[in-house]
Amino acid sequence: MSFLRYFFAVVFSFFLMQDALYAQDSATVKWETVSRKTGDKKFELIFSGKIKTNWHLYAKASQADEIAGVLISLNDSSVQQSNPQIFTNYRNIDDQVFGKKMEVGSDSIRIVLPITFSNEVVSPVRVNVSYYTGYKDNFIPEEQKFYVELEGAVVKKSTNRILIPSIDINNPVDKSGVVSETKSQSLFAIFGLGFIGGLLALFLPCFFPMIPLTVSFFTKRAVSKKTGIRNAFLYGFFIFAIYVLITIPFHFAEQLKPEIFNNISTNIYLNIFFFLVFVLFAISFFGYYELTLPSSISGKVDSKAGVGNIAGIFFMALTLALVSFSCTGPVLGSLLAGTLAGDGGATRLTVGMSGFGLALALPFALFALFPNWLNSLPKSGGWLNTVKVVLGFLELAFAFKFLSNADLVMHWGLLKREVFIGIWIVIGFCLALYLFGKIRFPHDSPIKKLSIGRKTLGLITVLFTLYLIPGLTNTKWANLKLISGFPPPLYYSVYPQTSDCILSLNCTRSYEEGLKMAKAANKPLLLDFTGYACVNCRRMEENVWSDAEVNSLMKENFIVVSLYVDDKMKLPAAEQQTYQSKDGSTKEIITVGDQWSTFETENFANNAQPLYAILNTEEKLLSYPVAYTPSVNEYLEWLKKGLETFKTK
Repeated sequence: MSFLRYFFAVVFSFFLMQDALYAQDSATVKWETVSRKTGDKKFELIFSGKIKTNWHLYAKASQADEIAGVLISLNDSSVQQSNPQIFTNYRNIDDQVFGKKMEVGSDSIRIVLPITFSNEVVSPVRVNVSYYTGYKDNFIPEEQKFYVELEGAVVKKSTNRILIPSIDINNPVDKSGVVSETKSQSLFAIFGLGFIGGLLALFLPCFFPMIPLTVSFFTKRAVSKKTGIRNAFLYGFFIFAIYVLITIPFHFAEQLKPEIFNNISTNIYLNIFFFLVFVLFAISFFGYYELTLPSSISGKVDSKAGVGNIAGIFFMALTLALVSFSCTGPVLGSLLAGTLAGDGGATRLTVGMSGFGLALALPFALFALFPNWLNSLPKSGGWLNTVKVVLGFLELAFAFKFLSNADLVMHWGLLKREVFIGIWIVIGFCLALYLFGKIRFPHDSPIKKLSIGRKTLGLITVLFTLYLIPGLTNTKWANLKLISGFPPPLYYSVYPQTSDCILSLNCTRSYEEGLKMAKAANKPLLLDFTGYACVNCRRMEENVWSDAEVNSLMKENFIVVSLYVDDKMKLPAAEQQTYQSKDGSTKEIITVGDQWSTFETENFANNAQPLYAILNTEEKLLSYPVAYTPSVNEYLEWLKKGLETFKTK
């Protein structure tokens, strides 16, 4: 299974860096584009490229070498493209990358792409051209994005506004409020979740037995008790530091684009990949196979454990982190996927990893200070495998959250709310059967008598599963507040819905449409920056918006404009654009999510979800925006103050 981990690393790195790579102008091929009309609604797009001296381009596809050749795609589904004609100076080279003779293009390349419009001809047309280039042992992917003007076509520019000059976040109409401070609370919660995850990892078979062995190693081998304690503390500190250091590259990535982590966390391919990996981890936890890092990696690190004193202790800590991957990997994956979305994704990840590392490090320091406590530790045995299997069931349940994310942002309709909850109910009953000894897995010891712990946990599992059952109904009890944020939203249901508005509010998903509705009804706009994969957004909707007084106030006095920043549906070709932001940078607005995430960052200098703002019909901000506000009274007070300002000013 080592291939799986390598593939995971490569895929994640690709999604992390793709924005940075494609945001740069290509240094290998310089392109020029023209178009030529060839008939009614028929055109030829001509791309002429000058290849950098001594470099070459892999123009031909080769399935054996896994080279796709030159790929061309259009962002308008109403445009049909024929096979492109590619002209270049082909030559055979001794390719250092593939270690054999390869036919490649050099000097220049010319591509002729015939296209046909099925509807009205709209200019410009957006085209993506991707390919691989090489030089000696370099093998570089490139992608170019073009807007090609068409002869005799109807020129349409996007009418969707991004920057609204009248919105001034520093000077709302009512300045008596304060900027919402929810980040510190959120970070504290993330630290706590990371710490709990670390505690769970401690009680897994690949980690728990290491605690007494390692502490005894340091205390008995040291020349003095003080030295033994110091070394154990260093060992714990290095465990903590290693998990924090893992997060450093993410801070550099965060500088590329403010919404990069939201793009990563809602990327459909990455979410499907996480789903598959978590299912594989769950099956591994059930005992059907073992996931471990390649022995070559852990062996090399372990060989350094005897080098020096402090350096040796560091490599011992690194060895522990690597060899315990089969247990900590799923927990770390959950932490990674759960923290990268939203404002300050890298900071959230570091805080979560700090909690995780601290939980793993504490036992080594505490047991070194109080070695007698080692005698109170339970002995290793079958109970450790039980913990592992229980975590396997939890991994399986959480795997469907990632599949749900992909389903929601792509509007597939596969995992409606009731289907999702139904899967959790099945998993819950299976877990209960396991805890009561009705199901066994390969590494389980024979059960002579159920322990109090298994009975208690089994009873809790049964009660929780029974709690989920009303979620299958179309009643008021379907709102399962205890798990709000994990299942799909209430309106994403197998039952017929009167609208896709949350809780049947007066809503729209278009800012311009919302402004028209607000002017017609003489009501303020409540902007709701949200996301299909946003857990805190669902918690607000199902725990705060569902409150009778809040719901009544919103329904009767506001036009709710829900703007989904992670919606991957492509905008119509005429509404796609290259937007130049206030800081001078440019961004491609291709999807609905691109439009609303840019709208949020440009007007509110924020990319967190949820974020709520109240505007009047003149598009002026009435009060300071608020973010995640779990207090019903606090959110209600904010709504009332915004409504009062709208009526009086």
